[in-house]
Amino acid sequence: MIELANKKTSVAALSVLSNSLLIVFKVAVGLLIGSVSVLSEAIHSGVDLIAAVIALFAVRAASQEADERHPYGHGKFENVSGTIEALLIFAAAAWIIYEAVHKLVRPQAIDTPAWGVGVMLISALVNIAVSKRLFKVGKETDSVALRADAWHLRTDVYTSLGVMSGLLVIWVAGMISPGLDLRWLDPAVAIAVALMIMKAAWDLTRESARDLLDVSLPDADVDWIAGFVTNGWPAVRSFHHMRTRKAGSNRFIDFHLAVDDHMSVGAAHSLGDEIVVAIKEHLPESHVHIHVEPCDFECRVSCASGCSVNPEARQRRKE
Repeated sequence: MIELANKKTSVAALSVLSNSLLIVFKVAVGLLIGSVSVLSEAIHSGVDLIAAVIALFAVRAASQEADERHPYGHGKFENVSGTIEALLIFAAAAWIIYEAVHKLVRPQAIDTPAWGVGVMLISALVNIAVSKRLFKVGKETDSVALRADAWHLRTDVYTSLGVMSGLLVIWVAGMISPGLDLRWLDPAVAIAVALMIMKAAWDLTRESARDLLDVSLPDADVDWIAGFVTNGWPAVRSFHHMRTRKAGSNRFIDFHLAVDDHMSVGAAHSLGDEIVVAIKEHLPESHVHIHVEPCDFECRVSCASGCSVNPEARQRRKE
């Protein structure tokens, strides 16, 4: 756990550092050449920096052990972080569109667009490397905060390439046909950038906020648990009343098991422990709670729905 927490913290700190450097470069070049699309990318990186700082705080907070005030742990710090990051992207996109529309109404010439092409290329390459690392660690640690930060940077890659393409067209067209007016292209690309950002923000909001509402685990995980417990443990006569939820990388799973009513308390307890260990091996960072019930073949509706005993054998035992 400590090793995973340190890995999450170090990669989040890397994101903070890379975004800080990119903001400086983009603002300097954007002001130098008068490009609203480059400045919009600087704003985007500024939002990425805020998001990276939030992600750094979230992964540190989420890695803390459960305490008296937070008996279920601190995992939802990551979900809160991801939701805030998504809302920040929406705000940044709205500001970019406002500025771009203003530039469309009053177009401005762009000086030395080659500088803009260069800084956008550097930005794309840096963010490809950092986002790839964030995705890798986010997947390894099941961190929604790191995945949200990775998507921030991956979106920045696409938008940087879009801005670079627009400036490259203006640069080349200026050399081939100096009289051609392409001043509208820069703010138009900025608007396209903002729309891409909004799409990413919507996806992040949906993913991050879902676990805040205690939505069940993905169907694949739920189906695996049900099949594994029902089919993998002959002593289990019924599996029912399963509930699941997720907080950050922590999964919470509870369900009822029906076993032979003559089974000793010690044997039933050992069976439950074995099942918990097996589930945790397949689904790391799971917190599993099992309620054991005696099976007397009365076949109540709730119990019968998850019964794993052969119907003919069940009838013979009842008789």
